Amino acid sequence: MTASIKDAHGGRLVNLLVDEERARLLKDIALNISDIALNDRQLCDLELLAIGGFSPLTGFMNRSDYESVLDRMRLQNDILWSLPICLDIPKSLAVNLDAGQSLALRDPEGFLLAVLHIEDVWPIDREKEAQQIFETLDTKHPGVSYLFNKSGDYYVGGHLEVISLPLHFDFKQLRLFPKEVRAMYAKLGWHRVVGFQTRQPLHRFLFEMSTKAMRQTRANLLLLPVAGMTRPGDFDHYTRVRCYQAVSSHFPPNSYVMSLLPLAMRLSGPRDALLDVIIAKNYGCTHFIVGHDHASPGADINGKGFYKSDRASRLAEEFSEEMGVEIVSFEKVVYLPFEDEYRSIDQVPEGTQTIFMTGSDIRDRIREGRRIPEWATFTEVVSELQKAYPPPRHQGFTIFLTGLSGAGKSTIAKVLYSMFLEIGDRPVTLLDGDIVRQNLSNELSFSKEHRDINVRRIGFVASEITKNRGIAICAPIAPYEYTRHEVRQEIEAYGGFVEVHVSTPIGECEKRDRKGMYAKARAGLIKGFTGVDDPYEEPESPELRIDTTAMTPMEAAQEILLFLGKKGFI
Repeated sequence: MTASIKDAHGGRLVNLLVDEERARLLKDIALNISDIALNDRQLCDLELLAIGGFSPLTGFMNRSDYESVLDRMRLQNDILWSLPICLDIPKSLAVNLDAGQSLALRDPEGFLLAVLHIEDVWPIDREKEAQQIFETLDTKHPGVSYLFNKSGDYYVGGHLEVISLPLHFDFKQLRLFPKEVRAMYAKLGWHRVVGFQTRQPLHRFLFEMSTKAMRQTRANLLLLPVAGMTRPGDFDHYTRVRCYQAVSSHFPPNSYVMSLLPLAMRLSGPRDALLDVIIAKNYGCTHFIVGHDHASPGADINGKGFYKSDRASRLAEEFSEEMGVEIVSFEKVVYLPFEDEYRSIDQVPEGTQTIFMTGSDIRDRIREGRRIPEWATFTEVVSELQKAYPPPRHQGFTIFLTGLSGAGKSTIAKVLYSMFLEIGDRPVTLLDGDIVRQNLSNELSFSKEHRDINVRRIGFVASEITKNRGIAICAPIAPYEYTRHEVRQEIEAYGGFVEVHVSTPIGECEKRDRKGMYAKARAGLIKGFTGVDDPYEEPESPELRIDTTAMTPMEAAQEILLFLGKKGFI
């Protein structure tokens, strides 16, 4: 049932969408087989597989292709491919699946999207994959973090038949299939197209880089903004697309096409770059821009990059001829204030003054309410970003107090709650551990898994409050660093996040233990009690550490208010 379209460059463009008759049959089959609800990353992969963005793949990789990609960046048939596109599933589902069976793939609401005809089911070797793909086991790397903390325990691979694409209600006119983009080239008479994939708003440096590439290659531009999963902390795609639309008039007339790319970035630097070139070729590009630190995951715990800044461009250039796409590589683009122009750093004479601002620098300035100079980005971009991300005084924020039982979190939270109500400029919600247990998580036990679920629920509610410009005060024990990090990422997408480690020593906490919980835990009457027989992982870099041994709750709350004032939230 798989249709194919002849690629102008000699390959074949895959289309995994089935016709109505086959769809009806698959829906009947799906009633009697196992199923799985796909997460955001899996939905992105499914969509690009279905529309041909991942051509020549015809489904999630089987084991032989997966291992071949890990070891030598090629599919089993020797076609160049840099990253595994696999469907991870939990062990509880994997033990009931085998080759020859089928699996129904649904969206989070249960709507049937596709049927996977299984060829292989195998356990994930996380360490090997992390080392081969990301070249590190450091969970500060977002790709490694997903692999070790969110991925299922098994992969399942096989051929896909797609009934329906994941539903999108935004920017429908910009969500084009590769075949539709190619048809636009034909209609416009374009023969040379340079692709530019980006997860950032189109700041001045990126704009200058793309227009220079157009001049250098004598080509029109295909802008491929990533509308799937990008780097944690990035601006949301709704805001970014409005920024692209706002600066469209700065391009020469009829010189570019924009198509949103439903890609879940792995942020593996050079390996991502190769896959991005392959995707661009599927969208009909003859050239592709690979810039400074392409698909970078950011810095490690020591502030160093995971990959050298030019590795992505060098690897893409190495395989350029085989891929049939010419690589346009750029060093860091900087601004020369006295010349009032932008140049690649390797073209700047020695001794010339230059200034530079990364996309992350601009993002941080926007969120802190600081001025963005005109040489860094367009005024239209600043206007759109400020609408979505106002200065701290007008943002929502979350105060997340964490610490041992008896450390003083709840009392500090109550004092803060009263103080913010007295100020009265934002709605305030108190999410104390006991309150949440009673009203939101009363069915949960105190197992590690359920404690994590409880903290994630608190994080979700706090993110909604923050998104709507309110104040959330959270006071759970939250003993695990990774879960707290997850909550931080979720909330910082919408506003401020202040982690307060109430670091009162356990000896002092036990003295205050009115419920006798520590005594029961030490007597073995309670199992898995944080600080006794279950660990409390201290925050690595909280905004504040407060020891309440010799400090009143009012003094602790005042210290938090002073910090918020310094950061401009109050």
